[in-house]
Amino acid sequence: MTTSAGTVGKPNEDFVGAVPGAAVLLDGAGIPGAESICYHGVAWYTHRLGGALLGRLSRADGRALAAILASAIGETAAEHRGTCDITHPNSPQATVVVVRAHRGRLDYLLLADSFLVLDQVRGGPQVVTDEREVAARRICSAPLDGVPPGTPEYDRVRAFCSQTMRARRNQPGGYWIAKDDPHAAEEAVTGSRPLDDLDGVTLLSNGASRIVSPYGLTDWPGVLELLGAGGPADIIRRVRQAEARTAGGPDAPVPDDATVAHCTGLRHPEIGER
Repeated sequence: MTTSAGTVGKPNEDFVGAVPGAAVLLDGAGIPGAESICYHGVAWYTHRLGGALLGRLSRADGRALAAILASAIGETAAEHRGTCDITHPNSPQATVVVVRAHRGRLDYLLLADSFLVLDQVRGGPQVVTDEREVAARRICSAPLDGVPPGTPEYDRVRAFCSQTMRARRNQPGGYWIAKDDPHAAEEAVTGSRPLDDLDGVTLLSNGASRIVSPYGLTDWPGVLELLGAGGPADIIRRVRQAEARTAGGPDAPVPDDATVAHCTGLRHPEIGER
């Protein structure tokens, strides 16, 4: 596992951790002005929610991953409901990826736009993500096409786009993310695969997945090759190099926190039985 803050001097809002047989990765949503709504901050939220997830996963009781996530969201919300406006649209929130080896199978869950790469024994990698947030953002930002950046009209339309995205969050027909409502877990993307079908599994936050898009440094099979040769740190190093090369450009993405967890040896018997 490797994680890297996108901006020097600012908290890393990603979280990654593991217990025997399971791993968790969260990508916190750092929304400007959130500190006035929740003084704890987004990094606090991701670490609390991630820790709550790992605590439950360590019990190895076979509960459905969605039920585990719902319980963890409820616990974390209760920790700061009395001090923070957790129902505010800009209160701390996070994407979630969970994998668990249990009874010979790999169970997985994704909520919002992080990535899971299943290294299949046959057929190449299978990439799993929750595309609903990206689809909602594409629809909401469509009015910006053709509007010159830096103009009053651009700022007005962009503000409207942001408002529209907030209205779609954790709503039917919109997209779902871990925040204050445990019911969001019921909308997660879930699945299960036999461990014998897999050589490994990789969890990536949105910032780390930039190595494929938008930077196009490699494809998903290439990501697995890089992981095998240089590990998660090599993925993040290449992303940071690409960010540095494009810095200052009109369309350059803002550097983001980046996190990778790479799990191998899934077919080894004692791993699957924990």
